[in-house]
Amino acid sequence: MISTRWLERRRSYWNSLEDLLDRSSRRGLNCLTRTELQELSLLYRQTAADLATIREDRGSFHFANYLNQLLARAHHTIYSGRKTRPKALFEFFRTDYPQVFRNNLNYFLAAVLIFLMSAGTGAVLTYRDPDFKVKVLGPGMVETIEHKQMWTHSIVAVKPLASSAIMTNNISVAFLTFAAGITAGIGTIYMMIFNGLMLGVIATSCWSAGMSLQLWSFVAPHGVLELPAIFIAAGAGLRLASGLLFPGVLPREMSLSQAGTQAVKLLLGCIPMLVLAGIIEAFVSPTGLSVSLKFAMGAGLFTLLFVYLVSSAPKSTTTVRVPLLASTS
Repeated sequence: MISTRWLERRRSYWNSLEDLLDRSSRRGLNCLTRTELQELSLLYRQTAADLATIREDRGSFHFANYLNQLLARAHHTIYSGRKTRPKALFEFFRTDYPQVFRNNLNYFLAAVLIFLMSAGTGAVLTYRDPDFKVKVLGPGMVETIEHKQMWTHSIVAVKPLASSAIMTNNISVAFLTFAAGITAGIGTIYMMIFNGLMLGVIATSCWSAGMSLQLWSFVAPHGVLELPAIFIAAGAGLRLASGLLFPGVLPREMSLSQAGTQAVKLLLGCIPMLVLAGIIEAFVSPTGLSVSLKFAMGAGLFTLLFVYLVSSAPKSTTTVRVPLLASTS
């Protein structure tokens, strides 16, 4: 038989769940903070366990009916989700995405470090062995660089088509880099090493041919968006790998699920950046616009991106203490 003392202890948790449900029914789930949403989920599971206990006591059928109704409301609230609003996507990019980025900054920085180390290795190998660039870039591109010509002139003639192809390619690379995280991060690391090595070889080859200014004035306008987007995608892949390899106290499946949620959010933020980078790479980067304007454009875009991702104020939340499971004895 269930004691009155146990029922009184549990009643406060049921009241908390009912209060959260009342608030969400009046104003929607968006009125709850992230911590309150977590509390809602925990209280739902705790109440379900309480109902299973109460059903063992036939004398508590009225409590069982009450909890049945409460759980039905909670189930509908949790699993029906909130209504789609036109500005929901805007709110995600305005407030949620920068916070997700900051929460996973270490993975982004790890991707940047791998890329830079690979670029440095490619530069050193090309400087010491001029034939190395032929193995990486191929004789056609090397010959173009040695003739002090950029390989991007064909883009100017077919700007809309080139822009579409660039966007598609960049987004495909980002998705592949992210998805490769499921290989325990090996695939993601390979993508960073390969692309870093490639940039190091190209940069050193252009430097040897006296084309550094041409190269970096081409890269600057779109690269300040394209490269960070690829780094973020790689960070998402590493976040996925971390959830797989280091579950901590969580079951591996739950750890991977949580990591996957964060990783997908990171990846979604890359798409607008890559779309804009593709437009700039086709319509601005290969044109005869002055070098100073191209670098100024790159500096301006990078500053805006930095302010958006790193310096914008985090979303404020109210801390709510999540109750612990009480004993049923």
